[in-house]
Amino acid sequence: MTAIDFAAFVDELAAISGETIRPFFRSALGVENKSRSGGFDPVTAADRAAEAAMRTLIKRTFPEHGVIGEEFGADRPDAEYVWVLDPIDGTKSFICGMPAWGTLIALTRHGEPIYGMMHQPFTREQFSGDCHGARYRGPAGDRILQARACASIKDAVLCTTSPLLMNDADRARFGQVEKSVRLSRYGGDCYAYCVLAAGHVDLVIETELKPHDVLPLIPIIEGAGGIITTWDNGRPHQGGRIVAAGDKAVHAQAMALLNG
Repeated sequence: MTAIDFAAFVDELAAISGETIRPFFRSALGVENKSRSGGFDPVTAADRAAEAAMRTLIKRTFPEHGVIGEEFGADRPDAEYVWVLDPIDGTKSFICGMPAWGTLIALTRHGEPIYGMMHQPFTREQFSGDCHGARYRGPAGDRILQARACASIKDAVLCTTSPLLMNDADRARFGQVEKSVRLSRYGGDCYAYCVLAAGHVDLVIETELKPHDVLPLIPIIEGAGGIITTWDNGRPHQGGRIVAAGDKAVHAQAMALLNG
């Protein structure tokens, strides 16, 4: 099997999750805080219903596959093929009625992400990739995704969800990069990585990510010709502190500032 064999099935997962989520968006839904550390980590009925629907479809179609999801944990995580699900990445935007959120779906084989999708069911957009190529499908038509060249950090556009999510030391390091770029914008969550793959921004820098936040995005970014690593230039698969860039030159300059 190859990643492309699963493309139609990922479309099915996106469709069923989108049908589940859309009625909840911009509605009077209840919000639960699942943080145990005094912060605010919201979860909604939409998150849980969408993940449950995707898990049911996976188990019916590929009973030998494993599943790891944000809301319901791990089932057979040591299987050869494992699906990684984040039903609503950007729940804070979701509960505020803002469209900067999406459903993240990854298929891993022996722990390596071989196919990833970000589906935004409200705007009806899909960003997908398999590390060898990346694609966009939506109201603007279908097209190949290609990250843009950016040789100098002074010309770069930088995104992060919020510097307030970073600890003091990391926020100070991030600030060194932010002072060096042309423009910075906040609030993107998974959508920021996708517009990087589409060639609209140049850098995304974040911290405290979980594997389900990043694994679906790796094939999209790399398929579009970009690069994604940890702040210490390691593999991004386990999350943590992440740097994504469309150009290796601007990635290297950002890394020097983060670690200087």
